[in-house]
Amino acid sequence: MRRVVVTGAGAVSALGLTARETMAGMAEGKNGISQLAFDDVERLSIQIGGQIHNWDGAALFEKGKLALYDRFTQFALKAAQEAITQSGLELSDEARLKAGCIMGTAGGGNSTINDSFKTVFEEGKNRVHPFVVPKLMNNAACSHICMEQGLMGPSFSVATACASSNHAIGLAFQMVRSGMADVMLAGGSESMLNFGGLKAWEGLRVMSKDACRPFSLGRNGMVQGEGAGVFVLEDYASATARGAEILCEIKGFAMSSDAGDIVMPSVAGAGRAISGALRDAGLNADQIGYINAHGTATAANDKTEAAAIHAEFGVAAERVMVSSTKAMHGHCIGGTGAIELLACILALRDGVIAPTINFEAADPDCALDVVPNIAREAKVDFVLSNAFAFGGLNAVLAMGRV
Repeated sequence: MRRVVVTGAGAVSALGLTARETMAGMAEGKNGISQLAFDDVERLSIQIGGQIHNWDGAALFEKGKLALYDRFTQFALKAAQEAITQSGLELSDEARLKAGCIMGTAGGGNSTINDSFKTVFEEGKNRVHPFVVPKLMNNAACSHICMEQGLMGPSFSVATACASSNHAIGLAFQMVRSGMADVMLAGGSESMLNFGGLKAWEGLRVMSKDACRPFSLGRNGMVQGEGAGVFVLEDYASATARGAEILCEIKGFAMSSDAGDIVMPSVAGAGRAISGALRDAGLNADQIGYINAHGTATAANDKTEAAAIHAEFGVAAERVMVSSTKAMHGHCIGGTGAIELLACILALRDGVIAPTINFEAADPDCALDVVPNIAREAKVDFVLSNAFAFGGLNAVLAMGRV
């Protein structure tokens, strides 16, 4: 089977409008969580989030095309173009037939849904924009990326809640490794920071009103964010032959299902995904230097994830560095794994371990080295990225330096 490498990265997040800016924010331990600003925000009990305040779609896209783009699609298109540009990839007409795209999202065109419901129910209008359906489709971002980049190979969208991006990247990795595709764009995008989107999340009672504190004693819930991450995955031999810069190598991927509770995580289910990724990569736990944790800052998730790491790593769990960047950019749901892959690249390429900010005190139930508050310089050869979703659907990626 072929080796698969990442040669381009693009991102839009509360930490910055590019992958470079987002990674710099992670290295600085920057707090991208702020007061939310949108219509009817005063009616919400949760008024903080990783919102992208300085976004101007009209400056980035043609007016005729913008009418078709929900906010999550705009984020994805911007990130995809950045990734393609960085990779230096130029596809021939023949190569486009084996180049595709897989994108993860949970809410799809949630902004369009929110605006359309407001038009019909609050404003009492009997018509909505004729492009509402193509704007709100979960596959809209993937489809528009394919159209803009001329990708004609295997392409689709994945919706597995908070694990969507990891599933998308993992499946793209498998396609390139197997030869089903030669080049894949993969990642995720999400934008649910609007009244309807957050009002629904408030009902779950898992949101914090003041800050995201992963693994910290006294943590009181997640903080939602928005944004996108997109990556160029290709065959190692082809990438080196054209002189591409390699950001990292994807070594393995595994998925599991808890088959348990719709919202409560499972130690065993998470553990199977972790051990499966290690096996697929041909790695042992003691070779992993860093884990980008799912780390949502809910009481149940962090405790369960820590237990799963200890169960699968054994004594190696005492020394592996573990951090959650959600404290900086928010939990971007279907797009979060893609943004967090940047923290893995930061560790492998630059030797910088992104911190878990807002950490106040150690929780005995989360006995891990969580790189509290300040980034750390360390050389690591292999890393994991965890994603454990509502519905008990888990996806873990293993990456390494080249």
